[in-house]
Amino acid sequence: VQLQASGGGLLQAGGSLRLSCVVSGRTSSYAMGWFRQAPGKEREFVAAISWSGASTYYADSVKGRFTISRDNARNTVYLQMNSLKPEDTALYYCAADRHQVPVPPREPGSWGQGTQVTVSS
Repeated sequence: VQLQASGGGLLQAGGSLRLSCVVSGRTSSYAMGWFRQAPGKEREFVAAISWSGASTYYADSVKGRFTISRDNARNTVYLQMNSLKPEDTALYYCAADRHQVPVPPREPGSWGQGTQVTVSS
């Protein structure tokens, strides 16, 4: 499967962005997730969503501010990010897995390229 993430950008604290991840295959076959990696830090989990979208999971640091969703008809997964903070600055990756929802410690089987999000104070 190929994953193409987009939607990153540069914005001020308090702003909003929506990231998109287009899946090359049948999206409904995959549980999906978003991860991020800030400079000098390890990659961390952000959010995940089950195959149908019925279940969602969030890191504590983004709960209440970020929303993961999916549109299987469009083969796309989204990450709506509101009330952005400078500490949200990172390279954001989408990920997919056929067999499990990619919530740590589970590692996803497929990764896309990242899209950069930079939040200034």
